[in-house]
Amino acid sequence: MSTVDIEGAGERAGGDLLTTEHLLEVKDLYVEFHTRDGVAKVLNGVSYHLDAGETLAVLGESGSGKSVTAQTIMGILDMPPGVIAGGNVYFHGEELLSASAQRRRELRASGIAMVFQDALSALNPVFTVGFQIEEQLRMRRGMSRRDARKRAVELLELVKIPNAARRVRQYPHEFSGGMRQRAMIAMSLALDPEVLIADEPTTALDVTVQAQIMDLLKEIQVDRRMGMILITHDLGVVAEVADRIAVMYAGRIVEQADAASLYRNPGHPYTLALLDSLPRLDQRGQTLNTIKGLPPSLLNIPSGCPFNPRCTRAQDVCRTEVPAAVEIGLGRLSRCHFAEEVVSGG
Repeated sequence: MSTVDIEGAGERAGGDLLTTEHLLEVKDLYVEFHTRDGVAKVLNGVSYHLDAGETLAVLGESGSGKSVTAQTIMGILDMPPGVIAGGNVYFHGEELLSASAQRRRELRASGIAMVFQDALSALNPVFTVGFQIEEQLRMRRGMSRRDARKRAVELLELVKIPNAARRVRQYPHEFSGGMRQRAMIAMSLALDPEVLIADEPTTALDVTVQAQIMDLLKEIQVDRRMGMILITHDLGVVAEVADRIAVMYAGRIVEQADAASLYRNPGHPYTLALLDSLPRLDQRGQTLNTIKGLPPSLLNIPSGCPFNPRCTRAQDVCRTEVPAAVEIGLGRLSRCHFAEEVVSGG
């Protein structure tokens, strides 16, 4: 086991050392929120990458920094109170955070799209769904109204909305929750993005619709060879769709691994606790395991490992020293002083 630079080791995830640039890369990203109560350290050195045709799932409890990372990538972080205190975001090797506002808009408009978790809030209630899809086609692609309407119908058909030619003239409140989410996906695909960020895309949907949305996203992603970042707190949702998984806690990535390895043999106590808390069909009638305590306040993150107050393995070193990222296998990283013992089941 060796201590490594987290983004350098990340380049080995999933196999041989990559020699080409990544489609999207986040490096050592720090974000703070300046509030009346103090400075909340929301992101503390987040690093990960995404390649074409790959699905990266970013997991963690609410407040871990998953969505803030996505908002920073998209350039929609509220500033103030948000402040980017350090780090870089690269798209095709070009740095986004230091680029001009015009250049950032160009890169993000055609290259990176986002599906938000609350489609009802994200869609404008006073315009038809079709108009909202058509608007970006007319503005960004210079399409005529007729051609934009035709393309909007095609996009609604792509996401399997029935009677698309009629639905395109309807308003968001006339769609069900699952159909609104499909419309959001259609809107995000209008400009043929290379990267799709899906932020909790199945929140508030029933399990049947959840499965349909996830199958749809995977089908489109494979067909278009898009890179997809799937943000969620639900390990069950990503079990069959993610290639790699990054687990976040208190603004840090505490574990990165390919999906199969992480589910089979987690390398961080937090990941292990998340997996242990999932209900299992072979343990009916038994009490579910829980993670004791609450996530830390980002205004006052505990010294040492931020998970130490809730960790059953915590020792004195965990309370005083921040763990470095260690490599626990090819392409596998863990921020734990005892990562080798965790992954070996000790």
